[in-house]
Amino acid sequence: MNPPAIDLQGVSCTFISKDDPGQRYTAVRDVNLTVGASEFVSVVGPTGCGKSTLLNVAAGLLAPSTGSVKVFGEPLTAINTRAGYMFQTESLMPWRTALGNVMAGLSFRGVSDAEATKQAEDWLRRVGLGGFGDRYPHQMSGGMRKRASLAQTLVLDPDIILMDEPFSALDIQTRQLMENEVLDLWAAKKKAVLFITHDLDEAIAMSDRVVVLSAGPASHPIGEFHIDIPRPRDVAEIKTTQRFIELHAAIWAVMREEVLKGYQQQLKAA
Repeated sequence: MNPPAIDLQGVSCTFISKDDPGQRYTAVRDVNLTVGASEFVSVVGPTGCGKSTLLNVAAGLLAPSTGSVKVFGEPLTAINTRAGYMFQTESLMPWRTALGNVMAGLSFRGVSDAEATKQAEDWLRRVGLGGFGDRYPHQMSGGMRKRASLAQTLVLDPDIILMDEPFSALDIQTRQLMENEVLDLWAAKKKAVLFITHDLDEAIAMSDRVVVLSAGPASHPIGEFHIDIPRPRDVAEIKTTQRFIELHAAIWAVMREEVLKGYQQQLKAA
């Protein structure tokens, strides 16, 4: 069997307070998580449960305190060069146009300007920005900037796609279009996808597997669900199917108590 694209085993991440070196915070503890080479896996859980921490570990941006990280069977000791990462926060360079931002990664790889322009323009059209390539980030709405960031990630054709709440800034119609676009890409090339979201509907509609994390601190997986809804899927249409409703109820039954714990922790901190 081929090794998984991402393989986290016994991963824990503990942070030391800058103000008080004696104070430590464990974001995630003893996490085992794999993503197959052609698998779409979503991670859901309460706010502050360490979902983005795990994504940073998979990207090579954060070394775990304990545990191992492998990418296609090889230990990950630096930046994961086989992954494209779409951050939760905006990653566009303000001095570049939308076209320039999408071209940037290709140019850094040595792709000719003509070919980089062609590919970037194609991806801008695919995310609905075909007529906005000359816009700078400050001239675009939040949703437009998010779509440009999506094109910026996908134009590089990475083996692994890491996505942190990628559609949260979009209106519902554009969000569903982008969700279906990502599913079309995944179906065409069978990339490995690790997808972080707070939206349980989104996780079920898009994924092969949904992993549920407990509330923090020291979050860890408390449930794993295989999504056996046939593909191809339309993310809007499948939400009315009986199987979708059953899966949503089963996953929410596991998540509900943890979400309430997370909410109480936020209230206490406030």
